[in-house]
Amino acid sequence: MAGRSKPRVEVRRSGRRRRTVSAYREGEKIVVLVPDNLTAPEERAWVTKMVARVERKELRTAAPRGWDDDALAERARELSDAYLGGLAVPESVRWVANQRSRWGSCTPRDRTIRLSERLQRMPEWVIDYVLVHELAHLIEPHHDEKFWGWVAHYPAAEKAKGYLAGWSDASRLPRPPSEEIFPAGDAVD
Repeated sequence: MAGRSKPRVEVRRSGRRRRTVSAYREGEKIVVLVPDNLTAPEERAWVTKMVARVERKELRTAAPRGWDDDALAERARELSDAYLGGLAVPESVRWVANQRSRWGSCTPRDRTIRLSERLQRMPEWVIDYVLVHELAHLIEPHHDEKFWGWVAHYPAAEKAKGYLAGWSDASRLPRPPSEEIFPAGDAVD
């Protein structure tokens, strides 16, 4: 991912403002409102803190990841080569809006993979895990020991499973059926 450039910042001091500090985006710059009585070091500290807060909020609320279906298919090919020996070759990989109880699905018969659009705001390593999981179905269709052996080639598999389970719990949504995320006996109930 490309590095982000430092934003332009404008500090506005106010004699009426006593204790509160706030910040917001105004076009291409971030405006930080501070009390007039802050020292220069206090102002620098608050500006750093408030700029980071605005940027974090923008990342959380940003439009979903800009991967179209072609980019998603290319990523799947890269992951297959890296972790599955290039054996999993999907016919198509695409985002879908109609998956509310699953993160992804695979139809081995026609070699199609579909990922829930809910993943688009998640970290790349989580999306990669779901892709590897669905790609593994092209090699082993069932959630058996061989299947989980293939999935285990992805180094962040366990971390991603925990992330998805935690996300579901925090959102108060039911987790996908346990065999779709965790091997038998490893499900977190």
